[in-house]
Amino acid sequence: DAIMQNLVLKCENLHKSFRKKEILKNVSLEVCSGDILGFIGPNGAGKTTTIKLILGLQKIDSGKVIINGYDIQKDFEKAIAKVGAIIENPDLYMYMSGYDNLKLISNLYPNVDLKRIEEVIDLVGLRNRIDDKVSKYSLGMRQRLGVAQAILHKPNLLILDEPTNGLDPEGIKDLRELLIRLAKEEGMGILISSHNLAELESFCNKVSIIKNGSIMETSDLETVKKEASEGNYIIEVDDARKARMAIGDMANAKDNTHIEVHSDRENIPNVIKRLVLQDVKVYSITEDIMSLEDAFLRKTGGNVID
Repeated sequence: DAIMQNLVLKCENLHKSFRKKEILKNVSLEVCSGDILGFIGPNGAGKTTTIKLILGLQKIDSGKVIINGYDIQKDFEKAIAKVGAIIENPDLYMYMSGYDNLKLISNLYPNVDLKRIEEVIDLVGLRNRIDDKVSKYSLGMRQRLGVAQAILHKPNLLILDEPTNGLDPEGIKDLRELLIRLAKEEGMGILISSHNLAELESFCNKVSIIKNGSIMETSDLETVKKEASEGNYIIEVDDARKARMAIGDMANAKDNTHIEVHSDRENIPNVIKRLVLQDVKVYSITEDIMSLEDAFLRKTGGNVID
């Protein structure tokens, strides 16, 4: 039963239509504590609609959302009790300090004391700017203050809709480090939606791809990358042309000193042997692991990301 306890969010066969147009078809996904699930797809694919159904902001046509064992449609208060979320941009009062923004939100929750506010300030790394007005914050700092608000009440599920939009590389790096910490140290399950695969690749451990309202693919990151990259090796040699001639069609010369080989792992020692027997010097061999983006484009046949 330990596995069940670990499951913080379960969406089962969600359907949603607006004026006869089906926006979501049979969407299912799961988040466990400590997971960072990248929920990825082009704009208009149904990401935000799914998130609104999860948070009870829109009515579910059919299907179920279970959070911490509670059905959002039957037990809304209990289901939503340990959820934190930022949808679009965090709502902040610009003329107030970061601290006062947090203080204001803390009043909404019975169990958030001043000690927790201090804890959260350190968690999100805003200690030295917390007394400044939010209007003086960079976009990345506002985003982190938004996360601080969302986690005040110690949720175990955090939902972020396109949180990297408009952030510069430094802001993205800060957010990434923060989310990894929350997943590890606070054991939160995190659902983060984006249309930018390359950005999420660096901090998600699972990925769900949605396209035209249907989930096309769900898996853990390493598996997807491994599967897609299987059988691609780069071999560094002294003479790529000579190497190419030694092993024939399964090799492409990438430049003067590198060849690319498509082959099963089992066959690689033979490839090397053939090179060596033909007096080709072999300096290194690496498995060419694709980026997540390439892996998905290959898998889903075409452009997942608009």
